[in-house]
Amino acid sequence: MRAVALLAVCLGCVGSLTLAGDIEIPTIDLDQREDLQVVVDRQPGQYLGHPTTLLLEDGKTILCVYPKGHGKGAILYKRSSDGGATWSDHLPTPKSWETSKETPTIHRVVTADGKKRILLFSGLHPVRQSISDDDGVTWSELQPIGNFGGIVTMASVVPVLSKPGHYTALFHDDSRFFYPRPNLVKGRFTLYQTTTTDAGDHWSDPAPIFVSSDIHLCEPGAVFSPDKKQIAVLLRENRRKANSHILFSNDETASWSNPRPVPNSLTGDRHTAQYLPDGRLFISFRDIPSQGNTSPTANSWVAWVGRYEDLVQGTPGDFRILLKKNYKSGDCAYPGVEVLPDGTVVTTTYGHWIKDQAPYILTVRLKIPEIERLPK
Repeated sequence: MRAVALLAVCLGCVGSLTLAGDIEIPTIDLDQREDLQVVVDRQPGQYLGHPTTLLLEDGKTILCVYPKGHGKGAILYKRSSDGGATWSDHLPTPKSWETSKETPTIHRVVTADGKKRILLFSGLHPVRQSISDDDGVTWSELQPIGNFGGIVTMASVVPVLSKPGHYTALFHDDSRFFYPRPNLVKGRFTLYQTTTTDAGDHWSDPAPIFVSSDIHLCEPGAVFSPDKKQIAVLLRENRRKANSHILFSNDETASWSNPRPVPNSLTGDRHTAQYLPDGRLFISFRDIPSQGNTSPTANSWVAWVGRYEDLVQGTPGDFRILLKKNYKSGDCAYPGVEVLPDGTVVTTTYGHWIKDQAPYILTVRLKIPEIERLPK
């Protein structure tokens, strides 16, 4: 385990507890644009939450998995064959998917000899994995990948570009689930990474990237720089004492920078990023201001549009989008984000979209050049 090389900072990084002013860039309101919205799944009285998506290489097929419940619950599975414009009925799943204890995630990987596969993860202890070798038509049963646990596993899976078949997966734990029994150190969050050299057949023992009791960094959302030479990871700050944070790797996840705060415009939870055709980033997340700050879209589903250089330089970006207003205490927006070949953004999440009713799964389909012309 490369703990020494990977541990970017020590316990108690109180220097990051800085707050900025309110939202620094304009927001475009799409909350009432029902013409852009597609209901993926809604069941009266049933909590449906936390979807992730995967766009296949045909540029139009999207897979979506989500729990029947708040994180814990049977994994439900749907497919769109037209870029998110319509969605299938529930698809057959392995029996073990009914036993999922945490938010599922899906990721594309490719073996060293070029074979494509999809990995589905289900977290808490132990982290389990299901594999599809036929683009999601059939799946293996969930199986443990090691004697460790975690929360929102795997939040990101990053290819090691210089080594085909090698991937680094990022996740976090709050000392309750990493070991078979809860750790005695309470209130301490750890970011971990684990690696595979065979596209998911085996995973290494996790190594810590960052540990702190002062700021609780979690839900790592990774994105490459445009030239693929750097990886940025956006992080939720769960104590709400500070803004969201970001850290970087310049050596394919072998080491990491110290995390630092991002502007208010990017502060929130479960950041998911994709590049637009014009080279900018579209980053979807749950808008949760840090203590002492306000946001006109607080607790709702938003997106940020800006350049990778904004992440590096700590600048606020171009503008934000209110994708959908959420009516219950920030319980929304673990999103999937896909960009189709024609530039259409297909972003999918859950939320309390109707007051006093159970959350359900919604897709928003939009083109940024059209949205950018709207009043801000």
